[in-house]
Amino acid sequence: MDEVQHLSGQCLCGAVKIAATASNPILRACHCDMCRQHTSGMFMSISADPDSISVEGPAKSFRSSEWAERGFCPECGSTLWYGTVHDGVKNLSAGLFKGAADAPMKLEFFTDNCPQGYALAGTHKKLSTQDTIALFAPQEGEA
Repeated sequence: MDEVQHLSGQCLCGAVKIAATASNPILRACHCDMCRQHTSGMFMSISADPDSISVEGPAKSFRSSEWAERGFCPECGSTLWYGTVHDGVKNLSAGLFKGAADAPMKLEFFTDNCPQGYALAGTHKKLSTQDTIALFAPQEGEA
């Protein structure tokens, strides 16, 4: 998928509509404790160009940690995004878009937290808790 893809989707009840473009649409799955508590499974997101995301409707967000927020529809409860507070980036819920925009699965986070009841097939990159934290933790000398 080399060309820009236009994404448009909505929550379950249609009150919130989201549009974006994706220069490199890929799927990511997260098995961290908070994502599993929030969705009752893994959270799957699709990469979108950060400056292209538009949200229409009564979307709300919940500050779930010092660095993150989780967007949802206050009408139907649909998960809309996982966002990082420091840069405002929203990782859009793949379920908002028909067929998850046909994006390929490329990355899994916190794979050692994945319950026994399910597993994702494929040869995509799979990061343990230690690997995931190392990926996002500031490097020495950064703050």
